[in-house]
Amino acid sequence: MARNQRHYDPEYKAQAVKLAQEMGSCKKAANELGISPNTLFGWLKAVKEGCLDVGTGAHTPDNALTLNEELITLRKKVKEQEKEINRIKKENAFLEEASAFFAASRLKSQRTSE
Repeated sequence: MARNQRHYDPEYKAQAVKLAQEMGSCKKAANELGISPNTLFGWLKAVKEGCLDVGTGAHTPDNALTLNEELITLRKKVKEQEKEINRIKKENAFLEEASAFFAASRLKSQRTSE
């Protein structure tokens, strides 16, 4: 009989491990998250062995961005996305014109062949 195995992303695992470490109890943290205590214990063991990196899961005050830095970063991303959107709109307009041109020339060639 096959078991239903759930797969968790590394960020979720890291957050769960950090919660267990903060709470001081693997079982309480597992109950809080709705996962098996054995699963969480395995993740804790993987962290101790160096197989699971808990540094990827959350920001500490040392490596977190300030609100201003985050705002600047987000504005840059929005600006880049707006440029990409404009480029794609131009490409779509060109492709619409090209398809209209070829459709018209196809109709014209069908009329002359009849």
